[in-house]
Parts: sequence; structure tokens; C-alpha cells
Amino acid sequence: MLKEKILAHIENKDMDNLKTLLANAEEMEILQAFHDLPAEEQVIAFRLLSKDKALAVFEDLDTDEQQNLIRSFTDEHVIEFVNEMAPDDRVRLLDEMPATVAKKLINSISTEEREATNVIMGYKRETAGRIMTTEFITLRKDMTVEQALDKVGRQAEEKETIYTLFVTDEAKKLEGILTLKDLLIAKGISGNSDGNTLVGDIMSKNAISVSTDADQEEVAHLLQTLDLLAIPVVDKEGRIVGIVTIDDAVDILEDEATEDIFNQAGMLDVQGKEASLSETMVRGNLWSIWKVRVPFLFITLGAGFFGGFIIEGFEDVLSTIVGVAFFIPLIMDMGGNVGTQSSTVFARGIVLGHIDTKRFFRFVMKESFVGLSMGTIFGAISGLVAAFWQGDAMLGIAVGASVAFTMTLASSLGFLVPFLLVKLKLDQAAGSAPLITSVKDVVGLLVYFLFVSVFMNAALQEAYEYAYECACALCGC
Repeated sequence: MLKEKILAHIENKDMDNLKTLLANAEEMEILQAFHDLPAEEQVIAFRLLSKDKALAVFEDLDTDEQQNLIRSFTDEHVIEFVNEMAPDDRVRLLDEMPATVAKKLINSISTEEREATNVIMGYKRETAGRIMTTEFITLRKDMTVEQALDKVGRQAEEKETIYTLFVTDEAKKLEGILTLKDLLIAKGISGNSDGNTLVGDIMSKNAISVSTDADQEEVAHLLQTLDLLAIPVVDKEGRIVGIVTIDDAVDILEDEATEDIFNQAGMLDVQGKEASLSETMVRGNLWSIWKVRVPFLFITLGAGFFGGFIIEGFEDVLSTIVGVAFFIPLIMDMGGNVGTQSSTVFARGIVLGHIDTKRFFRFVMKESFVGLSMGTIFGAISGLVAAFWQGDAMLGIAVGASVAFTMTLASSLGFLVPFLLVKLKLDQAAGSAPLITSVKDVVGLLVYFLFVSVFMNAALQEAYEYAYECACALCGC
């Protein structure tokens, strides 16, 4: 695997061999490896790529990966890369950048590229005009096949695609469409012509096009349905202003599929909110981080003091049966671990669309049953160990019942708490653990001491009654 080889070379600081490895690797292989590389290693490997290969890989990376790499570039390097990107890829990147940074980059690139970028950015988001590229080849219908092929050869390197060609009149109005294969066949590859055939004779006059304000998803589905490599985008006057290629369509369809997953889960806006909250937690200033995290920690602090009051309230029990204190950490830890597991399962299930919020309580009940089943098993084990260790069956019952109850409660809270936080538009990542821990600890402690009081007092009462009966029998009263 290329990824493992890259990591091995970086770990050994063997940059010369890493550069050779990357030079001999295919672009697609490098791209696949880059997706799995940690951010720092990604930067190191990228800097060792040749300029052409680096640009090709860069344009196919996700926007987050592109921005991570850009942060490692010098200003001059950034401008060079952005200048050489395809206009549609450039716009996609600039859309994700802060407005001030995007404006600075636009003003820094060449006049020609800036004009192409501004044309695309002038259209509404999620329309064909916004995702189209202006790098395509147009032909005239009065051109000969020979002239057309010559033009394709001269412009091929600087255009995004040459496989689909577009025929226009003097006013740039779309008149027809043909493929590179059509030209080659007409030239005589198949023995059909001598190359003097006119483009107008072999083009398809029924060219399918979309308007600049067409919905991007409809355009993507059209490309997929008709099995096209590119589709022309025309303005209100029928002039061709750009094309949407199949690679853009694939990206749009992937985003649509992700959106559908969230929609089915009833959490369509979760992704955006979570991304915004994550951005604040990772890159925000100290005050913005405090505002999110500190309130939940105050809740935990208050719950900790309340737990202390509970223990103080059962001081007599602790002083009478010292062994009761030995099992408090066990009950708290088992509940805490299960709660963490459940909240993690919830977060992953929501993100992947496995939890349907319309039937949410069915999932809560299932998770509660899972917690009860695990609690029963670990409660029985804990109870037996406690009984043999302390030589007290009733204490073992109290410990076992408390472990089972706390684990069941924690499992339910692991689903309920983050769900409620999301619904209340609060940060579930920062709030789930403190709230789950607080509720679980307070309730778990209270239940444990109640069980101890009930079972142990019953045992003491039975022992007292047995001793009284024995005394009466000896006295004959």
C-alpha cells in the first residue's frame, strides 16, 4: 500500500526515496493514499510532488484537505496554485474560505483567471452556472475536420476536457455538439473521409443543454441518465458560457446522497450545526470555548457536591458497615463506561443515518434493554464477588442490584441526553458526558445507599429477631 510506504519513509526521514516513490506513482494512487494520511504527513508528501502532479492531486482533494494544505503554503505558493486551478474548482475552494481571504486570493491571480472566476461566482449557489467550468473548446460548423483537430491539439493542454466539443456561431450561440471520436473517424481513421469534411456535416444538431440557473442536482442527474461526459450551459440568449463535466456531477450526487441520509434521519441541519460547533471548539478564541464548555462543567461540579451530601446523609450506614464504601467506585465506573459507549453509538448512528429520529424512542428502548442485559450480567458478577469478599450475602445483593440499575440508566442517558441537546441546538459533544455523568452519579449513589439500607437493615432485623428467639428459648420465657 502506498500509504504505508509513505508513512515509513517519513518516519525514517528518508525524503529522497519518498520523492522517488511519489514520482513513480500514479496520480489516482497518490490521491487515494492522501485521503488516508494524517494532516502533517499529507503536507510533507505533497511538498515532494512535482508541480504538475501536485496540481492534479490538489484539484481532486476534498475542500477541507485543500485548505489544510494551503495553510502550509507561502503566500506566493498559494497564489500560484490557485491561479493554475480550473475555474470551477477554484470557486469551490474560495466558497469555503473566509471572505477576506477569498477576496485577497482573487485579486492576486491573473486578470484572465480572475475574470473567469468572477463569471462563475456571479451565479447563484447550487446552480449550473456556479459549478460550470469555462475551460472548453468551441468549433465553427464551417471548419474542416482538419482545422478542428488542429485547434483541439493546440488547446488540449489548457482545457478541462477535449472529448466533448461544442459548435457555435459567431455570436457564441450553441448550434451543435460532437465528440473527438467523431472528428477522428471523419478524418479517415476508419477510412470514411479525407479530413476535408465540414464540422457542420458531422455534428449533432440536437444538442442537449441546460440554463445557467438550472438546479445543480437536476444537471447531475441529467448527465448520469444520458451517460454524458459533459453538458453545455447556456445563458438566456442561448450562448454557451460553460460546461458541467461528469466529475462535477459525481461530487454533486455524493453530496446529495449524504443530504438524503440526514433528511431520512430527521436531522438535515445537524451536519452544518455540528461543523460550526466543531469549528468553534477547535479554532475559536478562549472565551467562545468557555461559553460552550464551562456551563456543563458547573453542572458536574454541582452534581459532585450533591453526591457528597448523599454520602453524608448515609453516614450511619457507612460507619456501621464499612464495606459499603468499597464498592462506590465500582458502581460509578461501570455506569460511566456504559454511558460513554452509548453516547458514542448515538453520535455515530446519527451521522451515518442509522438512527431514525421519527422512531427515536424505539432506539432508546433497545439501548435500555442492551444496558439491562449487560447490567444483569455484570451485576451478578459484582454481587457474587462482593458477597464472598465481605462475607455478607445481603451486601452482595445490594451491590449487584445497584450495578444493574446504574448500567441500565447510563445506557438510556447515553441516547437521551445527546438527542435532547441536539434538539435544543446545544453542543452535544461538550455537554453529553458532563450531563450523563452528573445524573448517573447522583441517581446511582442514591439508589445504591437505598438498596444497602433496605437489604442490610432487613438482614440486621432478621438477626436481631433470631437472637431474641434464641434468648427466649434459653430463658424459657
